[in-house]
Order: sequence, then structure tokens, then C-alpha cells
Amino acid sequence: MAFTQAFQNKALLTYICAGDPDLGATADVLCALDDAGADVLEVGVPFSDPVADGPVIQEASTRALARKTSLGGVLEMLHSVKGALRAPRVIMSYVNPLAAYGFDRFARDAREGGVSGVLVPDLPRGESAPLERALSEKGVILVRMVSPNSSDRRLAAVGEGAEGFIYCVSLLGVTGEGARIRDTVPAYLGRVRRHTKVPLALGFGIDGPERARALAPHADGLVVGSALVSRIHDHRGNRGALLREVKAFAASMKEVLR
Repeated sequence: MAFTQAFQNKALLTYICAGDPDLGATADVLCALDDAGADVLEVGVPFSDPVADGPVIQEASTRALARKTSLGGVLEMLHSVKGALRAPRVIMSYVNPLAAYGFDRFARDAREGGVSGVLVPDLPRGESAPLERALSEKGVILVRMVSPNSSDRRLAAVGEGAEGFIYCVSLLGVTGEGARIRDTVPAYLGRVRRHTKVPLALGFGIDGPERARALAPHADGLVVGSALVSRIHDHRGNRGALLREVKAFAASMKEVLR
């Protein structure tokens, strides 16, 4: 139900790396993004080997880990702001931190922290059953991911069991590589739509209003990550300026989607 509301219109999904510059700032940024109209708040758990992420998010993850940011700390932070946020929250994590924490324990604590979905980019579909079962028992969705080279067979398998929305990676690469988004996105998303009825969120390389304007007609929602993480880092020394910049940037993206 949380994602049904989020995708009633073109949705803005925002990604930030938890713990960069610190968890207190992460909580404040989530509230600022929520105030600016973000429809889904994606919270990244820092990891030592973020294979799907480009340099900007890799560096943010390294900084967060240097500050001893942990999955448990991220979940506690989310619990602390649970009552202040309107938009549904999605945790993005690689599988190792979740396995080390324990899938059942993670599912419980995520639900108690107000989390509606979990995105795990390095979890093969054939190995997702234990985590998906633990999440499902707590009413949390495992968000599916596809990419431009996903076969029709894979798209059919993903689409059949998808809930909430499908995260559609825009390119064959890592986050932040906006220049490489090709004109094949409309056809790619058209292929995905033939296999599912849930909304499609397009992510990777969406770095500002101009690119968002070009891609918005083809997707049900757009994900902005690296551009937002960069702004947080650039304004880390002044909390007031940081929150103003984040809010203004999110509002500019949301305006395009309206």
C-alpha cells in the first residue's frame, strides 16, 4: 500500500548513503527530502565493496564506514525518525551485511524502523528465498531489479512475483554514469512493462532536472542518487546550508516530474 500511494503520479525516489557525513545528518536529510516532496526515500547501507556503485557513492560509503556506521546504527536511526516521515523508506544494502546481521532479525528491525522495502543489488534471484521469506513475514517487500540486458525469460520471472515497484537500471555500468544513458531506454522499459503491472522506477545516471525531463515520460518514477550524495558532501561543513541545498535540489527534481 505504501508504494501504491507513492506512484500515484510520477515518483521521485531519492538515494542517500547513511552515515555520510554522519547518522545525525542522515536523519535530517531524510526529513528535508520528505518535506521537499520525495515519494520514496532510499537509504544506502555503507559497504566495503559496493560493486554496483560509481565513485561518488563508493567514496561516501568509505567515509561512512570510517565513522563506524553499521547496519544496526542505520536501523536505529530510521526508527528515530519513523514518526516524522511521510514517504515510504527503502533500504539498499549488499547481501553480506544482511546475512551477518541475520535475515530474521533484520526483517524485524527494518519493519520496526518503518521500512517498506529492501533492495539488494548483489543477491541473485535464485538465492533470494531465505531473505524474501523473512521480509514477507514482516510485511516488507524485496524490491526486484532488472537491467537493459535482462532476457525476456528473466523479465517474466521478475515481473510475475514483483511487488511495490521494479527498479530498472538504466545502463550497463555503475551509478553516476549519466552520460552513458542511451536512447534505447524507451524500448527497454517497454520490454519490462510487457511482463508486469507494477510501477517501473528508472535509476543510475539521473543527475539533474534536464536528464529527468527527458526520461520522465518513459518511467513511473526516477531515482536520483550520486548527484544528491555529491551535494551532501559538498555542504557537509554547514548543516543549515546542506539541508537547504538538498531540499532545493529535490524540489527542482520533483517539479520536473509534476
